[in-house]
Amino acid sequence: MAKERFKITPAVYLVLMKENKILLSQRYNTGYFDNHYSFPAGHLDGEETLKQAMVREAKEETGIVLDAGDLELIHTMNRKIPGNERADFFFTAKKWQGEPQIMELDKCDDLSWFGLDNLPGNIIPYIRQAIDSFLNNINYSEREGEEIINNQ
Repeated sequence: MAKERFKITPAVYLVLMKENKILLSQRYNTGYFDNHYSFPAGHLDGEETLKQAMVREAKEETGIVLDAGDLELIHTMNRKIPGNERADFFFTAKKWQGEPQIMELDKCDDLSWFGLDNLPGNIIPYIRQAIDSFLNNINYSEREGEEIINNQ
């Protein structure tokens, strides 16, 4: 009998920057870190690459169109959450089509550009760690445990 292999949950995050500002979305009505800022993001659906998932999630959450060839991986994070390890892949793109807007009104109540010197205080902790890491050219980080804020 074959041993069951360890499984990890992969997620992709979109880091858009323009004019020294970064795009952040505020979670709403999700039950996980509601009223905190993150990036447009999502999990892989299966049968897709990381870049394909990022293109799909960007369209679903912000309405913008990305070309997978324009995506650049800028940070990877391994998060050890009790009962569920995560592999988080942070991508950026220098160009996209359309203007970012909230497409999932039931999950997001703000999508705004913030100056890198004026970020909101209510950023999800691991997202803040990722921002600090890629701004300092650190391409890999780890996080153990998690401050989980559930609003259900």
